[in-house]
Amino acid sequence: MPRAPLPIGTWGAISTWVVQTDDKGRAVKHKSQARFRDHDGHVRPVSAYGKTKTAAERALLKKLQDRSKTGHHAGELTAMHKMNDLIDLFEEKFKEWVKDGRRSPTTIDNYQGAIKNHIRPALGELRIGEATTPRIDTVVAQIKQRAGAPRAKTCRAVLSGMMKLAVRYGAITVNPIREIETIEAQPKSPPRALSNDEVNLLRRSLAADERAAEADLPDLVAFMLGTGVRIGESLAVLWSQVDLEAGTVGITHTIVRVRGEGLIRKSTKSRAGVRLLHLPNWALAVLRARHAAGIRLDNPIFADTHSGARWLRCSPTSGLCTSSGPFADMTDRCGSASFGDSSTGSRRRC
Repeated sequence: MPRAPLPIGTWGAISTWVVQTDDKGRAVKHKSQARFRDHDGHVRPVSAYGKTKTAAERALLKKLQDRSKTGHHAGELTAMHKMNDLIDLFEEKFKEWVKDGRRSPTTIDNYQGAIKNHIRPALGELRIGEATTPRIDTVVAQIKQRAGAPRAKTCRAVLSGMMKLAVRYGAITVNPIREIETIEAQPKSPPRALSNDEVNLLRRSLAADERAAEADLPDLVAFMLGTGVRIGESLAVLWSQVDLEAGTVGITHTIVRVRGEGLIRKSTKSRAGVRLLHLPNWALAVLRARHAAGIRLDNPIFADTHSGARWLRCSPTSGLCTSSGPFADMTDRCGSASFGDSSTGSRRRC
């Protein structure tokens, strides 16, 4: 009766012998070897060396245990691979997710900065199996102390995604980031809403500024004040999303800058970002005045003053639209209006 084959991911008996001696005939190097059945079904010899028989056998046993964890992605990523290999794989995967529309193109720039400046220098030369929870926790704590809580929070998110990928590829069995303490980034100062007087001052200041008027800032700021949306969301609104009769506007997209591409019009981060807003009468009056001057439904309500649109080229696959034109520099033109209590030295700029 034929002998039963080794189960997948297991090995046979370990054999050890002397492969090198010194001038006096004493053993100085040993080799241990065993037959291992890989995850493709093939049986292959696996070897390791050590100064003593025990050292060689321990090295081989560790090698066999790591090899057995590789799962169905055998040979592609193991616990013995360096973290640099995992980082490279993660960056490739993330680019695919961006291309498929599963991740924001702005996120990859943020993540690559965290990888280049913090993660790769601190962990890149470690083996994946050596990236334990205590070791990574120490690194994240150092990043928080050196670069601040927001950056440490980003690094934690990146590392979590990397180690999740390592689990999927069978290099490790548990994501070590799960047990790391959550990082809370406290704002330097609590946000507050502008008062009615401050809103009026801001609008008057912009209306009296020639450069602000040339950049179409008075109406843009009025729209932002009336809706509470971000500047990128404001610039991404098309006339087809505005209902002047009902007094509503649909928010579905935003404009962001992507390195190497310029400005792109993309969908909001989540479904919660898609919303229908009711406009106050004074903001509605601003849009009606712009509408009366003549519009196209497929144009943005706040078009670029030179090109007619703040994005020029759309990808048929991703739906992203790009442009080389800049954002209006709103902060620069708002500089003449400052708010707060001058007696206490507390000033608030728009």
